[in-house]
Amino acid sequence: MTLLDRHIAFLEALRAAGLPVSLSEDLDAVTALGAVGWSSRTTVRDVYAATVVKRQGQRPTFDALFELYFPRLVGDGAPELTTEAAESDGSTVVDGPAALATLQEQILEALEADDTDRLRELAAEAVGRLGSMPGRGPGLSSWSSYTALRRLSVDELTSRLIDALRTHGWTDEEAERVAGRRTGSYVAMVEADARRRIAEEKGPDHIAQVTVRPTIDRLDFLHMRRADLDELRRELYPLARRLATRLAREQRSRHRGPLDFRRTVRASMASGGVPITTHHKPKRPHRSELVVLCDVSGSVANFATFTLMLVFALREVFTKVRAFTFVDDITEVTDQFRPGADLVDVMTGLVESSAHAARMGRTNYGRAFSRFVELHGDALTPKSSLLILGDARSNYADLSLPALREMVERSRHQWWLNPEARRQWDTGDSAASRYGELVPMVECRNLTQLQSFIKDLA
Repeated sequence: MTLLDRHIAFLEALRAAGLPVSLSEDLDAVTALGAVGWSSRTTVRDVYAATVVKRQGQRPTFDALFELYFPRLVGDGAPELTTEAAESDGSTVVDGPAALATLQEQILEALEADDTDRLRELAAEAVGRLGSMPGRGPGLSSWSSYTALRRLSVDELTSRLIDALRTHGWTDEEAERVAGRRTGSYVAMVEADARRRIAEEKGPDHIAQVTVRPTIDRLDFLHMRRADLDELRRELYPLARRLATRLAREQRSRHRGPLDFRRTVRASMASGGVPITTHHKPKRPHRSELVVLCDVSGSVANFATFTLMLVFALREVFTKVRAFTFVDDITEVTDQFRPGADLVDVMTGLVESSAHAARMGRTNYGRAFSRFVELHGDALTPKSSLLILGDARSNYADLSLPALREMVERSRHQWWLNPEARRQWDTGDSAASRYGELVPMVECRNLTQLQSFIKDLA
């Protein structure tokens, strides 16, 4: 692979992972690298980051991909498998109890000193000596970070590091926190080195598709970890402010008001009666009422949380917003979103106490729709837009299509956001197509798709 090929493949991988790298930024990177040269890997990384990374949240994905396409090491990485293990028959033993104990001691010393460069060398040595799995079947990698870490006994290393930090005067709480952070960092180094070696075998494109997590705005709501959820919450309020500003600006400029005939005719007198310039009356602002029905069952709880939070963060864009949650029964939760209330606390409480919207404990869209028409049908008017959030999986219960049809007839616009991938619709107990015949259903698996929809919605 030439340097140009690697550059193109790297930028394509960034785009696939969710970083919006434009052609002009591609050219900016090439120009900048031509000016500073390729002699320093750190400089190359910083130049790429400066030209293609737009937000801090994109940096972890960028760093992971840069390590794959521009690896720090090649092959075994370490210049030699240096170890003070016992020798047998005149050759250095790189495995066995004595060699493993020596390697653990070296890692513990580096962890105690917080020597990042040394830890990185020891990570490469650990994978090379303990993570090799030769002779595996076709399509399987011959390197495993799991095997290496299991042999190293990370929990034991953490415990020994805690004891070592205590002897240096650290409190129990400080020692546990710092030891957890340092060993976690070392584990990440081992995993990164295993990925590097696998990328040498199979090519970086394969590893980028399989192991590198996309940016936070491209992660699926249904597969987020706790750390991802915390990061997404931090992204919510800036996103809401940006969207609100953009929506207000676009609404003001989207359409002109009706023709002002009198002003147009008067202006045409200056051009011999020809209406060269038309004048329009000010456009009357129009804002929709929004009614949201949200499935808060466990399978779609994360998606429900952030969609409702974003909608309510943008509630000034709409004349009125009313929200209802359900599992198999319907409950209005509009009053929970009081002015000044913390949306994270509100939604966390609503999702955790989803029993308020369930009688039988199993998702039943048909019953929820029927109960909505029965108890809250007047919430929908010819000015209302109906938004349904859920995966359309109703546990094979009655779908109550007549009730949903009545809801559609009472409202002006209707949308259904489904957090599942389109290829999963109509599998198992999914009734996506049958519900989609009445309410247009849109795939909404991540924050990028959600903000694109909210923009169109308003």
